[in-house]
Amino acid sequence: MPATMDVDRLTPESLAAALDHTLLKPEATRAQVERLCDEAAEYRFACAMVNPCWTTLAAARLRGTGVPAGVVIGFPLGASLAGSKLDEAGRVLRDGAHDVDMVLNVGFLKSGMRDAVQEEIGGIARVVHDGGGILKVILETALLSDEEKKAASELSIAAGADFIKTSTGFASGGATAADIRLMRDIAGDRCAVKASGGIRTLADAMTMLRAGANRIGASASVAIVNELRGGTAAAASGY
Repeated sequence: MPATMDVDRLTPESLAAALDHTLLKPEATRAQVERLCDEAAEYRFACAMVNPCWTTLAAARLRGTGVPAGVVIGFPLGASLAGSKLDEAGRVLRDGAHDVDMVLNVGFLKSGMRDAVQEEIGGIARVVHDGGGILKVILETALLSDEEKKAASELSIAAGADFIKTSTGFASGGATAADIRLMRDIAGDRCAVKASGGIRTLADAMTMLRAGANRIGASASVAIVNELRGGTAAAASGY
């Protein structure tokens, strides 16, 4: 598991390595995805995170850079059939994905169907790990009570998740420091934690890192790193 970052010794390089450079808008174009990948390679972000239809393009664009393609599945609702999520995971891995971010079934969790939630995550974790990838499970914390966040975290970890993640960015709220602290306390050294949703500035990113996040998902990654370098948000991609 990645160690939590020493925020007081943060450098542009170490910050970039903790950022998933993200473009998940449904209207994203091929040119924007290519630009995202080029920026991910230039800044050495943790990955370039895209929707499944762009997996092949992103993997090809990033080939040889050392920066992996990240892809979401069951996104953004998490309410797909478990078999559909499994198939999607296998397909994006074969197409070149390394990081796979899945949305757990929030409705099942809220219905007390915890065995079904864990079984779904566990099946996908096995597929992802067999394919050489890592799995991040999106809890969609804005829709959960604190007790449900704790349960979702425990189920995800027990099922083999490499990361537990706050949000899709498509719900009513995104990452909060309180949720990251709660998830960090549950995860301990068993699992990494990813903050995503509404992280747009260096201050936002540092708040999440201080709260215990190992990874941050953001569309404003370029602006965030440039802010640490002393630049301005004018260099941002504007996704």
